[in-house]
Amino acid sequence: MSATWGNYLKLTIFGESHGKAIGIVLEGVPPGITLDKDFIHRQLQRRAPGQNKLSTQRQEKDQFEILSGYFKDKTTGTPMTFVIANQDQYSRDYTKQKNIPRPGHGDYPGYVKYHGFNDYRGGGHFSGRLTAPLVLAGAIAQQLLKIRDIHIGSHIKSIYNIQDEQFNKIHIQSEQLESLKDKDFPILKNAQEQKMKEAILEAKNDLDSVGGVIETAMINIPAGLGSPFFDSVESRLAHMLFSIPAVKGVEFGSGFDLSTMKGSQGKDEYRVEEGQIKTLANHNGGILGGITTGMPIIFNTAFKPTPSIGQRQRTIDIEKMENIDLEIIGRHDPCILPRAVPVVEAVGALGLLDLIIEREGRSWMS
Repeated sequence: MSATWGNYLKLTIFGESHGKAIGIVLEGVPPGITLDKDFIHRQLQRRAPGQNKLSTQRQEKDQFEILSGYFKDKTTGTPMTFVIANQDQYSRDYTKQKNIPRPGHGDYPGYVKYHGFNDYRGGGHFSGRLTAPLVLAGAIAQQLLKIRDIHIGSHIKSIYNIQDEQFNKIHIQSEQLESLKDKDFPILKNAQEQKMKEAILEAKNDLDSVGGVIETAMINIPAGLGSPFFDSVESRLAHMLFSIPAVKGVEFGSGFDLSTMKGSQGKDEYRVEEGQIKTLANHNGGILGGITTGMPIIFNTAFKPTPSIGQRQRTIDIEKMENIDLEIIGRHDPCILPRAVPVVEAVGALGLLDLIIEREGRSWMS
């Protein structure tokens, strides 16, 4: 199973949604770093379920324990192991679904790949529950990136057909990105918040769900990170973003809208400003030729609607090879966007930190 990622900053996730615990092993953090545990906890709470009626009512405090790599409040430089206990799982809700794959989930391909031995409870290792340790590791990565004054922030760009404003692709302040982390429902145009919440609650009342898009910005990025072709910044970041369950689309800068422009409209012309090289526009999202330009990295991440809905759905009984109907029971999110925001920021931070270590080593972190 491919549960390990990274070239210079390596991580391995483990556990299942309804197992005893989930966790992560993180390698590549240099010795002598004091972790900001309060910041890590806040990021985990942003992702945690059961905080309001817009999310699943599964209650998980997501308290983490450090098993290795941290001694006397300092990193040791050896692999760090973190665990998060599972405390509120209703495994009985899934007993009848062992041979009945839920539409839109990884149940059927998981059953085939692992010959029926996969843990099917709540999606097992395929579950979005495994994003909690990613948020934990990403919080550490963000702490390290701030040493370089690099900031990462996101907002909900859309839910269903309701749109928020977009980031200014050229001028973004760190204060704006950090303030979004303090919002339970991070958007730029406050007037859209109630409309988005109403769309989520309407879907919930209809035993349905909605998806949406998260827009992310990274600022104060050094130029020259990444490589052309197979190790482009886009491919490295997209690798992590597509590892988030329910992500079905990623675009950088103006993305697909660039295909509707002429070359005269979609160009990023250069200029010197206060002794620094910048571009007049940022349609390419701070990346050209697979390498960072020094402009803000901007990308959108599209999430499909949660496939676990209460409506009757058509599926099969694998063991009996029969067509059947299914009504999914259990506790599920009518929209995962609010909880997915810190996950996108976390994996983006991990991908970016790996790129910086590749170019500059680790000494700057100490």
